[in-house]
Amino acid sequence: MAGPDGGYRGRFAPSPTGPLHMGSLVTALASWLDARAHGGQWLVRIEDIDYPRCVRDADEDILRTLERLGMTPDEPSVWQSRRESLYADALRRLEAVGQIYPCGCSRKEIADSLVHVRERHQTLGYPGTCRHGLNGKLPRAWRVRVPDGPAATICFDDRWQGRQCQNLETELGDFVLRRADGLWAYQLAVVVDDGLQGITHIVRGADLLDSTPRQIHLQRLLGIPSPAYLHVPVVVNADGEKLSKQSGAQAIDTSAPLDALRAAGAHLGLKNGERDVQGWLRRASADWMQRLAALPGA
Repeated sequence: MAGPDGGYRGRFAPSPTGPLHMGSLVTALASWLDARAHGGQWLVRIEDIDYPRCVRDADEDILRTLERLGMTPDEPSVWQSRRESLYADALRRLEAVGQIYPCGCSRKEIADSLVHVRERHQTLGYPGTCRHGLNGKLPRAWRVRVPDGPAATICFDDRWQGRQCQNLETELGDFVLRRADGLWAYQLAVVVDDGLQGITHIVRGADLLDSTPRQIHLQRLLGIPSPAYLHVPVVVNADGEKLSKQSGAQAIDTSAPLDALRAAGAHLGLKNGERDVQGWLRRASADWMQRLAALPGA
C-alpha cells in the first residue's frame, strides 16, 4: 500500500482536550517509529471538531511537546475544524447514492428499544427505527446504512492484534455521521481526512479497534483505499482504566524528554540504553520492525 507518491504516509491525530499524557505519547511514538522504520512520512492532524471537549491552546501545547520529544511532522499540521466543508461534501455524496438518512431518535429512545446495549465507547446499537422514514419525528442526526446479511461482517488484519471481525448489522446497526447537536461524527471526519491526506498506515490505540470496521465501511462507500492498521495496547492506570485526562493522566514532563520516551517505549516492548533523545529515537526506530515481527499480526 502506498501514498500518492508511492510511499508510506502515517499520522498521529490527537484531540486537544488537554496536554499530551503517557497514553497519547505511546500512540504518537508508535506511529512515528512505524513511519521512520518504513522510511516514510509522519503527519500530525489535530482532531478538534468535538468543540465542547476542546481546551484552549491545548493543540499548540501538544505540538510543542512533540517537538521537545524529537518528533516533528514532515508536513504542516492540519486542524479538522478548518475542514468542515470537506465532511459536508462527503455527506452529500453519500446522500446522493441513498446511503444515509435522517434519524429522529433520541439516545433514550434507542436505549429503551434495545434488549442489549453495547457499552464500548458508549455506543448504542441502533435498531433501524428511522431507516424507512421518520414516522412523524423531527430529524436530529444523519445515519449511514450498514450492509445486511453476510456483507455486514467486516474483517481486517491488524499488524499488532491479528485478525479482527465485526458484524456491523448485529453488533452496531446504522451509525451516526452527523450528530443531533450538528457536530461531525469522528467516524466520518477521520475517514475523509485519511483519504485526502493519502494516509497508507494507521497506528493508534487498541481502544479504537471496534471503530475500524465502521471506517472500512465508509471507505468503501466513498471509494477510499483502506490503510493498513496497527492498534497498540492502551496504557491503563492503577485501577485498570484506560489512561486519559478524565482518569487523572498527568501531562508529559518536557523537562525530562528522555525519561518520557523510555517509559513510552517500555510499554511498546522497546528498551535501549542511549543517553540522548535523538540517539534513543534512532535506536528505537531500528528495533521497531524486529519488535513487530514477534506479534500475532506479523
